[in-house]
Amino acid sequence: MSHQTSLPLFDQDGLLPPGDYVLTLEQLRESILVRPVTGSLENWDQDWRMWLTLNLEILVTQLWAVGIERIYIDGSFVEDKTHPNDIDGYFECKLSHLASGNLQQELNSLDTYKVWTWDPKSRMVHPDSPKKQLPMWHRYRVELYPHHGQSSGIRDQFGQELQFPSAFRLSRREHKQKGIILLAKSGEHQ
Repeated sequence: MSHQTSLPLFDQDGLLPPGDYVLTLEQLRESILVRPVTGSLENWDQDWRMWLTLNLEILVTQLWAVGIERIYIDGSFVEDKTHPNDIDGYFECKLSHLASGNLQQELNSLDTYKVWTWDPKSRMVHPDSPKKQLPMWHRYRVELYPHHGQSSGIRDQFGQELQFPSAFRLSRREHKQKGIILLAKSGEHQ
């Protein structure tokens, strides 16, 4: 899959055109995902989007600190929704690192709030969400899921369960192909 370095404008459906767009966190903060093109979208909640991005940076920095390199973000944050509810994403990891519990333990040793868990029993109700959310969502409004080749729990329009790479590259409303952001460390990508 080719990686593109410039972020295009949203298409007529309000989606990033299909592709993987590589951005540093600094580039993300300055992109149209946070700061829209002047006059392009009414009611664009730039302050909220910046707050989400700063929270994302906390979690991404923790992932990088434990050796996770490939982190993707998606969801309504990378669409033209004026006030996205959160940032969704996934990261690639080794099954052995996840299954041993070491990944979760290493991440929680870095996070003040110990939000790193994907245990369904840890999900809690929140008034801003129709479904129960993970602790990281409650604290940061970001959900990052480990991917090691498993299915995502997200289904396509035919009811087939998708793996994270496929699921995150489809809009949930129209099931159309869309772009995704691959986060790069500063200095790795300019």
